[in-house]
Amino acid sequence: MNVMTPPKTMQPDGEGSVQVKLDPTDKIKGAKVFAVYGKGGIGKSTTSSNLSAAFSKLGHRVLQIGCDPKHDSTFTLTKKLMPTVIDVLEEVEFHSEELRPEDYMFEGYNGVMCVEAGGPPAGTGCGGYVVGQTVKLLKQHHLLEDTDVVIFDVLGDVVCGGFAAPLQHAERALVVAANDFDSIFAMNRIVAAIGAKAKNYEVRLAGVIANRSRETDEIDRFADKIGMERLAHFKDLDAIRRSRLKKCTLFEMDSDDPDVHAAQMEYIRLAQLLWDGVEPQTATPMKDRDIFDFLGFE
Repeated sequence: MNVMTPPKTMQPDGEGSVQVKLDPTDKIKGAKVFAVYGKGGIGKSTTSSNLSAAFSKLGHRVLQIGCDPKHDSTFTLTKKLMPTVIDVLEEVEFHSEELRPEDYMFEGYNGVMCVEAGGPPAGTGCGGYVVGQTVKLLKQHHLLEDTDVVIFDVLGDVVCGGFAAPLQHAERALVVAANDFDSIFAMNRIVAAIGAKAKNYEVRLAGVIANRSRETDEIDRFADKIGMERLAHFKDLDAIRRSRLKKCTLFEMDSDDPDVHAAQMEYIRLAQLLWDGVEPQTATPMKDRDIFDFLGFE
């Protein structure tokens, strides 16, 4: 039997891709590092930005790193979309020595420093490479030495090796979820990814942040079942939606509004809790079928 061989001009799938090769020496030292994950569209960037603002209100020097090709993680802090690390690296043909800190890092609300890592070219790259290059640049320019808190705001519920890369730098991982099945399903997979990274890295699960939810009964029931805690609850407030439209943090909204004030204080409480230290959670994720059964779906 004749076996057809591919023409020599064909390249293996993925040829030319920028794959993840993290340097183990590029470890963030001296700062408390948190990675924020959750289902796409659940409000991770809003949560991350307001948490960054809360840390800054407590007097800490904060750096937020957006890890999403959409690069809108920090726009409520900076009031506009910032160029990404990948954008500026491409402009200098990836000669990182030609870059200056002000090319890719920008000061936002209350002194929060903002970096948008961006993403690789669609279908050809790896998000882990982007994260690695960002951390390497920050270290080369000694920008982490004056930082107390680093927050990675990470793309959706993607838990492949590339977008799980921030877990290799983080001390604690936070999951943002709403009180619904899709969010909880995504949370379960994220918890599994955190557990996998915890075998080889220092990262540990901190807990879940309930967001955009009037109630937390399903989140609490699931969290209790797998062995994790809810750290905070942010209700589905119109003021939070309006803050995004106004390109500002919740701390710039009218604090005379009791709901806004309560949410601001909840962010301050969460920031203080994380700063003081959260005991690692030893959660055991469910099998997919078990989640459907547990939440009452047929």
